[in-house]
Amino acid sequence: MTVSSLTTKNSYSGDASTTTFAYGFKIFASAEIKVFIRSAAGTETLKSLTTHYTLTNVGNASGGNVVFESGSVPSNTETVVLIRDTALTQTLDLVENDPFLSGSFENSLDKVTHQMIELQEEVDRSFKVSKTNTITSAEFTDNAAGRASKVLGFSSN
Repeated sequence: MTVSSLTTKNSYSGDASTTTFAYGFKIFASAEIKVFIRSAAGTETLKSLTTHYTLTNVGNASGGNVVFESGSVPSNTETVVLIRDTALTQTLDLVENDPFLSGSFENSLDKVTHQMIELQEEVDRSFKVSKTNTITSAEFTDNAAGRASKVLGFSSN
């Protein structure tokens, strides 16, 4: 399989009756998806597989569904956020002189690609300076006490 989609997240508004929400990306295992409920106040709650929801089509290239259990259905003031979260491990072990399993190798490459796409999505949400900026270090060297009650900002210098 090739990885042609950069989608790592789907977001939906709850309505107190919809129980099924689609995730539009491949996950290789049920542990590779995080299901959050975001309240109107901005509080994010991570939900648990089997306690709050079940999954369909794990391993399907086009994704599947998160199905909320009764009692866990998102209300009309909540947002459902589904995020792919591929483990940062590599589990393929190629044994010398064994037959080459192209499917296993391709899945391993797909997982690395998923990891890179997820990392890029995080980098895209980060504060950055321009490529031509002369800042040589963005490291914070003050300890926690020195940073307490301070705001990140910029002076005229």
